Amino acid sequence: MALTKAQYDTIMRNYEERQTRNMRLLMQRREQVYAQLPEYKELEDSVGTTSVAHARLLLDGDTAALAELKQRLAEVSAQRKALLSQSGFPEDYLEPIYDCPDCQDTGYIDGQKCHCFRQQEITLLYEQSGIQEMIARENFDTLSTAYYQGEDLQRFENAVAISHKFTDEFKKNYQNLLFYGTVGTGKSFLSGCIARELLSQGLAVIYFSAAGLFETLAHYSFDAKLKEMLYNFYKDLYNSDLVIIDDLGTEVTNNFVTSQLFSLLNERHLRQKATIISTNLNLEELRDRYSDRIFSRITSNYLLCKLTGPDIRMYKKRFSGK
Repeated sequence: MALTKAQYDTIMRNYEERQTRNMRLLMQRREQVYAQLPEYKELEDSVGTTSVAHARLLLDGDTAALAELKQRLAEVSAQRKALLSQSGFPEDYLEPIYDCPDCQDTGYIDGQKCHCFRQQEITLLYEQSGIQEMIARENFDTLSTAYYQGEDLQRFENAVAISHKFTDEFKKNYQNLLFYGTVGTGKSFLSGCIARELLSQGLAVIYFSAAGLFETLAHYSFDAKLKEMLYNFYKDLYNSDLVIIDDLGTEVTNNFVTSQLFSLLNERHLRQKATIISTNLNLEELRDRYSDRIFSRITSNYLLCKLTGPDIRMYKKRFSGK
């Protein structure tokens, strides 16, 4: 699915805003250092003077001038870093600042879209901006075990440990997760925690509610004019680093949904691409609602994390009311 010109322009404006913001921050840092360390500015100014002087020597035929210049610049660089460090600044305090060091906030690497551009593209194309709001409030930093006790607490702590391991080993090991159990026990929360960690690593994450996913697939599948969009949607679903299907079982289940779900799970497994599913269904309900081969695919290739306990969302709502 291709971006419209307006969508592309929106992404490129984001990069321009990043560049402007980071350049302003770097200038503020530079002024701070100059005010506190006048000798640092003297060293910085000496780079230009030294470079010009050695350029003249090179033009005059001095073959040793280039090596001498490199040595002198290395010495000045070391002196500047030492000054910063001795004054309590990080050595790289005045290095260029980038949100994405890989593409240096341009969106492209060697003419190809950077992973950070790709994630913005995914977010725009599939209208999943809600994931940004979700991971802002639901992440490992805001995680709490205060609502659990006994066996429910043990299960939640186990699921948290598994989630941490999943993100820590994501680039090394192919894994899938199924969070299942009673309503409001943290299944979607943990999916959001994982999404945030992987997004921060520059990985591409596609997040859909089950209902939204299958509605989108149906929309593209049953309109002959949208064949190219369907092809590109499949391409993204099959190849994204992580796909999260939230609230499986809330969609209207029929032969189309069952077929599409199996194709998605099977293709991602064949390509060794990770998938996370959350559902309020228990394993028996999961088997009865979907085909045996889907149940087999999940139970064979997914780590199963059962969560139980009170509905935390309702608990919080009642608590805030009081």
